Amino acid sequence: MTFTIIFLSAFFLSFGIRYWLAQRQIRYVAQHRDVIPAEFATRISLVEHQKAADYTIAKLRLGTIENILSAIVLISFTLLGGLEYLNQQLTQWLGNGISQQIALLCSIFIITGVLDLPFSWYKQFKLEEAFGFNRMTLKLFCLDLLKGVVLGAALGLPLLWVILSLMAEAGPLWWLWTWFVWTAFNGLLLWLFPTFIAPLFNKFKALEDGPLKIQIEQLLKRCDFASQGLFVMDGSTRSAHGNAYFTGIGKAKRIVFFDTLIEKLNPGEVEAVLAHELGHFKRKHIRKRLLVSFALSLVVLALLGWLSGQPWFYFDLGVTPSLSGYNGGLALALFMLVSPVFGFFLTPLNSLASRKHEYEADNFAAEKSSASDLISALVKLYQDNASTLTPDPLYTAFYSSHPPAPLRIANLKQSR
Repeated sequence: MTFTIIFLSAFFLSFGIRYWLAQRQIRYVAQHRDVIPAEFATRISLVEHQKAADYTIAKLRLGTIENILSAIVLISFTLLGGLEYLNQQLTQWLGNGISQQIALLCSIFIITGVLDLPFSWYKQFKLEEAFGFNRMTLKLFCLDLLKGVVLGAALGLPLLWVILSLMAEAGPLWWLWTWFVWTAFNGLLLWLFPTFIAPLFNKFKALEDGPLKIQIEQLLKRCDFASQGLFVMDGSTRSAHGNAYFTGIGKAKRIVFFDTLIEKLNPGEVEAVLAHELGHFKRKHIRKRLLVSFALSLVVLALLGWLSGQPWFYFDLGVTPSLSGYNGGLALALFMLVSPVFGFFLTPLNSLASRKHEYEADNFAAEKSSASDLISALVKLYQDNASTLTPDPLYTAFYSSHPPAPLRIANLKQSR
């Protein structure tokens, strides 16, 4: 019962913090809804500022409902016996082995996916539609969903089989071998994504010759960055939001612009946004994040390796392990369900590191491109994406991966 108490304490504390921070953000944004920050008063209208406030509040309220449902699902799977019931039923049908454990994990993915589907639909066709961002059709939504399921099964099922086989056959250090497999798998995905996975969902075409392409190529030369090519993605088929990113590893690196971004920004602003993204690469943020991710995955797998051999880990979370059979999938399922409760408390550290990287990328863009153009681009993106200019400071400190707009722009003005 000791771990039950620890789990419930962390569960209620994490849920309480989530709810409290969301309500703080809602109140703070609502209180500042009718006053535009002075530094934006000449660039953003009151109507646009109020739209951003309403959009932020609407997303938070929907997120609160999602968090409540997720909390109910978690307790239902664990202490209320849902996972135990699934495990026993599948054991009767399939026996105790890897096939049964894969079926158990797939059942959890299917159940949680089905429960999440109404929220995904509502976000896209109600919330995003209400604020003028949705451009996706129901047919495309269903097609994306089908492709995601097929791709997830094609990649995930073999990976699950390998991991569960290692848990069964590789001895006490199965978690170390699993870490090697996991690391290699993620490296493979990084290589496959730009040329094989992303084109399944979006259309990509080479950036047309012209002033913008010349300007971007000059920037790449200044930054000593080699890529496989410059591409434009049809982001407008799904959303009015704009973005730019680069993806891939080694010689497979690609630079991708959403077509909506090119529509909204002038060439100098597009260059500045790309310079910011290049800043993440040149300041080694991506490499650092990957290394941290792989290091954390090693720690997490080592912890799972220990917990999977502890009877209390199962009994205190509402399930009964097989004393003579195989529990690899059961341990993995429990860990996947419960670990986010404890991992939640690391969120502020991850957010702090991310904001630091954003400042560094902005400074790089100011050095290699134009701080003024980046400021202008950011204002347009805040405006077009209805991003609030007045977030609650505590909510920002806990969650936000990017600095608040006023602080970010103030930093850029200092670098000019």
